[in-house]
Amino acid sequence: MIFSSSSRLLYDEYRVQMRKIADVKNASAVLQWDQETYMPEKATAFRAAQIASLSELSHQLFTHESMGAILQELQSRDDLAEDEQINVALTWEDFNKQKKYPGAFVRSLSETASRSFHSWVQARKQNAFPVFAPDLAILIDLKKQETDLLGYDRHPYDALLNEFEKGCTVDMLDRLFPAVRQPLKDLLDRISQKPAPDDRFLRRHYPSQLQWDFGMQLILGAGFDFGAGRQDISEHPFTTSFSPDDVRITTRVDEENLDRMVWSCIHETGHALYEQGLPRPQYGLPLGEYTSLGIHESQSRLWENQVGRSLPYWTFWFPTLQSIFPDNLRAVSLKDFYAGINRVEPTYIRTEADELTYHFHIMIRYELEKAVLEGALRVGDISAWWKEQYRNWLGLEPLDDNRGCLQDVHWSHGSFGYFPTYSLGSFYAAQFFERAVQEIPGLTRTLSEGHTKPLLDWLRISIHQYGKRYRSAELCEKVTGKPLDFQSFLNYLLDKYQKIYDL
Repeated sequence: MIFSSSSRLLYDEYRVQMRKIADVKNASAVLQWDQETYMPEKATAFRAAQIASLSELSHQLFTHESMGAILQELQSRDDLAEDEQINVALTWEDFNKQKKYPGAFVRSLSETASRSFHSWVQARKQNAFPVFAPDLAILIDLKKQETDLLGYDRHPYDALLNEFEKGCTVDMLDRLFPAVRQPLKDLLDRISQKPAPDDRFLRRHYPSQLQWDFGMQLILGAGFDFGAGRQDISEHPFTTSFSPDDVRITTRVDEENLDRMVWSCIHETGHALYEQGLPRPQYGLPLGEYTSLGIHESQSRLWENQVGRSLPYWTFWFPTLQSIFPDNLRAVSLKDFYAGINRVEPTYIRTEADELTYHFHIMIRYELEKAVLEGALRVGDISAWWKEQYRNWLGLEPLDDNRGCLQDVHWSHGSFGYFPTYSLGSFYAAQFFERAVQEIPGLTRTLSEGHTKPLLDWLRISIHQYGKRYRSAELCEKVTGKPLDFQSFLNYLLDKYQKIYDL
């Protein structure tokens, strides 16, 4: 195909096609959001087909030979602006990757994921992994096929890790996690010798509507634009975006546990603020997308932990919380509340884990996914394997599957390779926040006064505005002046817990 049009007209055609593809993908995302929030149970089969059709359609549009011809021609032009060159180069990379997927495979993977999500929900209701296991086994077989389609050099898991964090490999994580494990274990051992703060006040009766209302205050207070998004209830909290002007978050509420609602709200708000901060003119293009899942998790973990579990943050919010739940919190001081919400203690549930033991949850999931993809662990053995690892790593043995291998939604979506980004994101978050404190005058004071805008503005300028311009490692160095460094995270933990536990 020969193009005689100018580069401007050709780029405009590329942009129109990319936005059309994004529209189809986001229509599918709306159906997926509805599937996890409001969809009636009987709609499962039709919904799986509907999502699969849209997934197949978007894949066909993106991998059509006309798109390839446009991209090839644009790459030969030397009069594109820098942003345009970056968009074309990144799209060409993705085009060549997506060409490896047969359309039938895309449809099969989408249908299986929808069916697996439904069986995961049913398994959760019955607290029985065997209900989920057959669909999970089919999904894992498809993910193994995907690793072959994508290709890899050393380990099949590398192909899936790279989908969430470009450049991430088994070799990298097998070096990182052992280096992280010992310092965390040493700190955990020191803390375990000290009296634990009392956190029983978190597990009193907190009426769901009052919790919900307070959570909405926290979300609004962080800077979430409710004119461009909303929050709902789901089985597992998540964030999805259809555009920077339509970002959805969900939470869950347990009337006997305040923890679950508060920090899931703050965590998902961190994700949502990133999505709302992406450049609108770049909608549908790489520069309008997030950098990586590791950077995405850095935003949620930063708001959840560096902000949401900090003393300045609760200096402002605790009086409001006390006024809403006076019977539960009247006798609790700010100091005791802060210590209680930062209590370090091995727990069954990843999303409720403290900042220190959290990473043992991630490492267990990493080892499990690696073993499954190697063929060293069968699906039918996952529940027993899980219990053994929790006993070995955290001294716990989950009493049932809901507190064990059914607690995360990720596998039902086919998201193998996602979990390591939670730890990577936590390490990035510590580095980013360390830099923010240096660059934002009086940040601690402004947070204690309830003002989060200076921090959000800094994140918008330092991270959100760039979209996918940089890879994670490049962005980290640009923002902080150094590569990813676990020491920043360790220093943050030591500073926090030395004060709380009088180490």
